[in-house]
Amino acid sequence: FTICHNLFYYDLFANVDASYSRRPHNRKPVYPNTEKKMQRLPTGETVITPRNFKLLEELEHSEKGLGDMSISYGLVDSSEIFMGQWNGGILGPHGTQHDSRFYELRITVPESYPAVPPKVRFISKVNMSCVDKNSGEIIYSKVPATKNWNRNMGIEQILSSLRAEMASDANRRTRQPQEGTTF
Repeated sequence: FTICHNLFYYDLFANVDASYSRRPHNRKPVYPNTEKKMQRLPTGETVITPRNFKLLEELEHSEKGLGDMSISYGLVDSSEIFMGQWNGGILGPHGTQHDSRFYELRITVPESYPAVPPKVRFISKVNMSCVDKNSGEIIYSKVPATKNWNRNMGIEQILSSLRAEMASDANRRTRQPQEGTTF
C-alpha cells in the first residue's frame, strides 16, 4: 500500500516543481504520449507505473479523444475491475483497399501487462500479412509496435501500428473480404 500511495502522491505533485523532470530533455520518445510511464525520481530511483494505473490512464486518454481519431478503444465491461477485455476499432486508411472500412478488434490485457503486449485479434475479417488468416490474431513479429514492445507503449500504439500496416506496400492493395464478415 505504501508504494502505491507514494506513487500516487508523487504523480499528483510531480508537475508542481520543474526540478521533477519525467524524462531527460535530450531524449525523444519513440511513440507519442509514452514518456511518463516510467518515472525517475530526483533520488535516481525508477518508478514503474502499476498495470491498473496505466490502463486507467489509457482509458481516460481514449475516452477524452486525445489520441489518433482514426482508432478507438475502450473496455468491454466498464464494471470489470481487472480491465482485461477491451474493444478496439480501426478506420481504414484513405487510398487503400481498407478505405472507409471500420475494423473491430478484441484486445485481451494479460496480468503481466505492460511488460508484455496485449493479445489482439481482429473480429472483422481482414487480409493482411500481419494477421493470421484463420483466427484473426495479429502476428507479433510482423507488427512494429509488438515486435519492438516496451512497457512505455500501450494499446493506442498497437492500433496505430496496425493502421499503418494497412497502408504499407504489402497490404494497401490486398483484396479484402466482403465488408461485415467476421472471423
